[in-house]
Amino acid sequence: MTAEKRNIDDLDAKIIAILQSDGRISNTEIGKALTVSEATIRGRIKRLIDDEIIQIVAVSNPLKLGFQITGDLYVSVDMAKMENVISEISKFKELWYIVATTGRSNLNAEFVVKNLEELHDLVYNRLSHIDGIQQVETAIIMKYVKRRYDFGTSLD
Repeated sequence: MTAEKRNIDDLDAKIIAILQSDGRISNTEIGKALTVSEATIRGRIKRLIDDEIIQIVAVSNPLKLGFQITGDLYVSVDMAKMENVISEISKFKELWYIVATTGRSNLNAEFVVKNLEELHDLVYNRLSHIDGIQQVETAIIMKYVKRRYDFGTSLD
């Protein structure tokens, strides 16, 4: 992202809302819906992606892709070693989402593994050996009840 923070405007918000509803829609169709040129839409989407405001990806259900276990890790970290811990756990493919948080733990990460053996290896053999990690708590997702990505923008 550029050093200068850019805010989104009404057109960006409308483009984002359309993409949240259908990430495969063409720029031409978005342009027609918003009565703007395809080139304008293309440029706006490129900027939104480049500025890390949006990502356009296929969101999948890992449980339907053969992964048996998915869940959350709540990681308590020695604050003096936070950057090292973040750097190390960011390398783990099983952790697809990592955030710094407030509360009982300092980091929350979502994981996807094929089976209990992989979860055991992740927690007991890999995470436990990272300097700075004090405690790891797991919460297994039993069922996805709501997974929506069409929450709009703050301009809505």
